[in-house]
Order: sequence, then structure tokens, then C-alpha cells
Amino acid sequence: MEESKPSMSSSGEDECLSWAARDPSGLLSPHTFTRRSVTSDDVSLKITHCGVCYADVIWTRNKHNDSKYPLVPGHEIAGIVNKVGSNVSRFKVGDHVGVGTYVNSCRECDYCDEGQEVSCVKGQVFTFNGVDYDGSVTKGGYSSHIVVHERYCYKIPVDYPLESAAPLLCAGVTVYAPMMRHNMNQPGKSLGVIGLGGLGHMAVKFGKAFGLHVTVFSTSVSKKEEALNLLGANNFVISSDHDQMKALGKSLDFIIDTASGNHPFDPYMSLLKIAGTYVLVGFPSEIKIHPATLNLGMRILAGSVSGGTKVTQEMLDFCAAHKIYPNIEVIPIQKANEALERVVKKDIKYRFVIDIENSLK
Repeated sequence: MEESKPSMSSSGEDECLSWAARDPSGLLSPHTFTRRSVTSDDVSLKITHCGVCYADVIWTRNKHNDSKYPLVPGHEIAGIVNKVGSNVSRFKVGDHVGVGTYVNSCRECDYCDEGQEVSCVKGQVFTFNGVDYDGSVTKGGYSSHIVVHERYCYKIPVDYPLESAAPLLCAGVTVYAPMMRHNMNQPGKSLGVIGLGGLGHMAVKFGKAFGLHVTVFSTSVSKKEEALNLLGANNFVISSDHDQMKALGKSLDFIIDTASGNHPFDPYMSLLKIAGTYVLVGFPSEIKIHPATLNLGMRILAGSVSGGTKVTQEMLDFCAAHKIYPNIEVIPIQKANEALERVVKKDIKYRFVIDIENSLK
């Protein structure tokens, strides 16, 4: 087994420092627990950064009534390998690596065989608040290190900043995967992006990198300046403005909908060309759509979640090659509670990233 000097002392190399929620208030505070030892197929990484996702709010506050406390959130993890198991061939000590929204799957089903582990028949094991195959409850990236089977680790190109890589592991791949699945990487085609948060701003960046004509839809006129000038969108439309919407009728090849609040679908669907594709990656409480909007336009309505290991690695390499970086606000872990509250209020452009390495002591 190859290893560097353990960074943990006192009770040994497997002790893990973290911030955890203890109850549905979701309030995070320091917590120490023990990670499993590195087995032959595992990689241990010292976490340097962890992105803050709305999922962290959902499970720290028990919104789905399945939170297991103490709960350590975080599934946008970037760090540096500090130990590898004897069978590990893809990674070595010192490599920059990422861990995303899941840390295990059955590795036997057709989906796993295709590198689409996110769709595993037996269910992906979530990076935090999941139950692993050994019965243990997983704990996420608001922590000093994590031990993961090498299959669920991703190489982060050495010249790509770790703090920028973290949000790609959820926000980035959640929009990149369906964009590739539905062949949106066609220069000259047109893309509509609904919502301009962590996911939406990445959809704009990928759209521009693919050579698409990108239109951002928002209910807030205050987002116009940032959409056009900061993110480089070609067009900005206030979705509540009937005339602006009508002017775009049957003009878009693709739409990525990142909005999780309830909103009408028909007005957006009517903006698609014949046989256009509408992909929903947000989670509104319901979808209401008139069948004629779908059928008469021969349009496609599709859903998506994050992505398998294959497309996730592809996305990281694409971002490095095209110099695509999420817009982030780096914070110490001591501001994690404040950050979660600001995520609820949508007061972030566009992703918080916790500087674990320099603040978790």
C-alpha cells in the first residue's frame, strides 16, 4: 500500500474531522467520527474543497424525512490522494481527484457496466446519508478526508483549480450529462436556459462552449446584466413578459430547465421548434403540460439527474480543455450555516465552495 504521512494524529489515520447536523434544525457544528480503513480497491483523499449544494439543505433539515443524524453533508468534493489500496491502478498519492454524488453501486447491472452507475438497478449509494453495502451510513465532504472505491473517484487535471472543480461534481455534470445525451453540442443551434443558479449558470457556460446561441429565461430583470455580460448569454428574456415570450415562438432547438419552484411548462414548451427537446433537471412539485403542446410539436420532454462515472470524467476533462470555470464564492467552514441559509434565499452567484483545507481544524 502506497501512502503519505497521515495528517491525522491522536486516535490514528482514520479519525475524521467534520461539521455535522444533529437534528432537523440543520445547524452544523464540529463533529469527529471514524472513516473506514483503506482496502485494496480504495482511494483515500485529503479533502481540500467541498461545494455547497441545495441537497445539503434538504438532508441536513430532513426535508425528505429520511435524514440519519449526525449527518455530514457535501457531495461536490475535491482533494488530493493521500493513500491508495494495493489494487488501485488509476491513482497515486498526490493526484488531484474528485468525488461526486455517489460512492458505490452494484457494479454488476447493465447500467453499471456502461459507466452509468447513477442509474444502478440496485440503487446508487449516495455520498452522504446513504446506506452503503456494509450497512454503514455514508458521510460527505464537509470533512477532512474520505475513503472511496477508486471507481467513484475522478481525475482532476493538475492545472485545474480544486476549488473550481468541486461544483462540477454535481452542478456541472447535472447539466452536462443531458446536454450530451440529447446532442446539444451542435454549433449554431439554439438553447434556452430556465433559471440562473448553480446549475443554470453552468448550462450557459457549456452552451457557449458548444457554440450554441443561448437565451436565458428569468423572472427577475436584475439577472439581465450578469446573464449577458458576466456569463456571455446571447439573449435575456423576462419569462413573465408575454410579448417577449411570444416573439421567440418555435425558435429554440433545446431547453434546459433548472428551476425547482413550481412554474408553467406550456409557455416554454411552445418556444421549441418542431421536435425540439426540453430537459428538466430541477424538481418542481409537479409538471403540468397540455398534451397538444407536446404532441402537435412532436416535442420531447426528458428528465435527468447527475451522471455516470464515464460522462463525469469526460465533463471534467472538457472543462479543463476549454477553460470553463464555475463562478464561486469560497468560504471557511465556519460560515457553512450562513451559506446554507443564503442558498435557501438564492443569495449566491453561483456556488459556495468551502475551503476545507485551510479552515477545518
